[in-house]
Amino acid sequence: MILVSACLAGFAVRYDGRSARHDLAAWLVARGQAIAVCPEIMAGFPVPRPPAEIAGTFRTVCDCTGRDVTTHYQRAARMALKVAVENNVVVAFLKDKSPACGVTQIYDGTFSGRKIPGRGMVADVLAQNGVTIFPDSDLTPELVRPYVDAELLPDLEKWAGEKAAL
Repeated sequence: MILVSACLAGFAVRYDGRSARHDLAAWLVARGQAIAVCPEIMAGFPVPRPPAEIAGTFRTVCDCTGRDVTTHYQRAARMALKVAVENNVVVAFLKDKSPACGVTQIYDGTFSGRKIPGRGMVADVLAQNGVTIFPDSDLTPELVRPYVDAELLPDLEKWAGEKAAL
């Protein structure tokens, strides 16, 4: 099973109340090939909410008001891992730069817009527990093909062809 960040599937759950819809993520979820998860919502954060960033070597997460929300993000990671384990998730495509889901980059904790190499707390826990993680920029038909049910592969190829023709 594939896990995707819920914002990629088109759910308006980001800190700013918007989605980061990725058509392939939405296609996968609609066909039962992926599970959409928003760890922040699972951990009890509202929508919208103040943006948060990871700061320092001790991986403290603070929102832009200065509130330490590290324990919420730790809870989010545990909850996302539980969903992954219960659903035999082997691969996840996550919203990069997020303090929860970032795979290759996160913001530096200064709220200046500066990005640094790093992983969000959920991405880190998933990877440590054997889930292969990719950033949303890598969400392509080629990468998801091995994880899609065989009977849906012709539909995936057709979808990919239609998207390529646009």
